[in-house]
Amino acid sequence: MSFSEAIFKVVDVFGCPYYKKRDEFKISGNALLLEHNKGSKFISTAIIDLPSNRRECRILIAELTKILVEHERVDRIPDRIISCGECHSEIRLEHKKGASIALVEDIKQHSTDVTTIASLLSNFSIFRTLDEVSLRDFVSLLRLRKYTRNECIISKGEPGRNLYIILSGLVNVVDEDGISITKLRNGEVFGEMSLISGDPVGATIKVVEPTTVLFIRGQDFLKVLNRFPPLQMYFAKLLSRRLAKSNILISKEFSSGMTGTLAQMPPVELFQTLNYNLKTGTLRLNLSKGPASVMFRGGAVVQAKYGRKRGKSAFFAILSEKTGRFHFEPGLPEQELAMPELGMFMELLMEGLRRVDERVEV
Repeated sequence: MSFSEAIFKVVDVFGCPYYKKRDEFKISGNALLLEHNKGSKFISTAIIDLPSNRRECRILIAELTKILVEHERVDRIPDRIISCGECHSEIRLEHKKGASIALVEDIKQHSTDVTTIASLLSNFSIFRTLDEVSLRDFVSLLRLRKYTRNECIISKGEPGRNLYIILSGLVNVVDEDGISITKLRNGEVFGEMSLISGDPVGATIKVVEPTTVLFIRGQDFLKVLNRFPPLQMYFAKLLSRRLAKSNILISKEFSSGMTGTLAQMPPVELFQTLNYNLKTGTLRLNLSKGPASVMFRGGAVVQAKYGRKRGKSAFFAILSEKTGRFHFEPGLPEQELAMPELGMFMELLMEGLRRVDERVEV
């Protein structure tokens, strides 16, 4: 069975207190009139995903629902522009049929067999970490989207929304000056850095040639990592490789000690860089609630302190901090060198990020 969404993007705002330009509304479901011998019944399964951290405007929700009722299914909604101006302000939304999204069952035009699709995807490096049963489960969470040449999939500075896997095509990773950093092809992944760190997207991804991607929504990403432990190691290696490339100079400076701010390099990146480069020493931090420290031995975390907290609880608390200063001191005394690890590094990191994410949701 296929399933699709229609995306309406805000293209103009005139005094609206709720929404901003480029906000997106996603509509899914059906609106059907069923006739039988006892009469007719109207059934609507409309689901409207609002832009994150935005209030709901019931007038606009009603307008979007009316469009679904008019066309019965989201895949029948044509290209169109709608306006909402019932409260002495106005926004204009644009819908392009080419932006419709389908579940991964639609990758193969005539196949609705998840097992078959899982087999087709098993050669991608991200999926090789999963056994057959886990792969089928993970595939059921994926969605598919197609982009045309010169489209931007994500833009630098935006909040991270999805994890993307390139199914076919070619994209360019460009910096704020439009200079190409690298190109990504079939099977490669992007979007994970901002989802894990919580920071804005660090680069723009622009389509070079028609590209089809699989994606999973950001709000489900950390839950997926917890559900499929083998993916934790995959992303640990992926993040480490990317951090190694972007922080070569930083890594060299760590060898002799380095000072910086969490605005420049948040805790998740600091920890990843020290882990990947197998550093031994103490990361000292001056944070909102006082001094903190994390000890590394060969990249593994052996101790953490923050206020009255020790061990894992201190590590998790430091991970949630957004502002402060840090300094790395190479080397550890013999007694610290003999301390056991607090746990597997990636498991610590994922558990900490999950806790941060839960606090934000509350």
